[in-house]
Amino acid sequence: MRVILIAFAGLLVGCTTLGTNAATNSSKENEKVLRHIVLFQWNDQTSEEKISEITSSFAELPSKIPQIIDFEYGLNNSPEGLDKGFTHCFMVTFATEKDREIYLPHPDHQAFVKLIGDHVKDVLVVDYWTE
Repeated sequence: MRVILIAFAGLLVGCTTLGTNAATNSSKENEKVLRHIVLFQWNDQTSEEKISEITSSFAELPSKIPQIIDFEYGLNNSPEGLDKGFTHCFMVTFATEKDREIYLPHPDHQAFVKLIGDHVKDVLVVDYWTE
């Protein structure tokens, strides 16, 4: 699986929130947070059932990894036609870079990565600090 790191936030414009799964501390609303944006482009042979399983598995990570302070995901619905085949957008939020460092090798995250296997044609990851 190839991971591309770019800073093109325009791809994120079309993501519609389908759900959130972690409580955000209201006292931290004005503090900067670290966003980890992940977009998936699926292989043509990947079934809707497998996509649903992968999406559900990703949505379960906040209940398994306490360093995730917020999570949301959605399907691209941008009318601009600039999605380049990326259909699913996920946003994982961390308070610190250390939290992200714990998340990436975390056994539950690694199990999720293994579940993806060869079902994803491409992945796009962008991390940024909010302004």
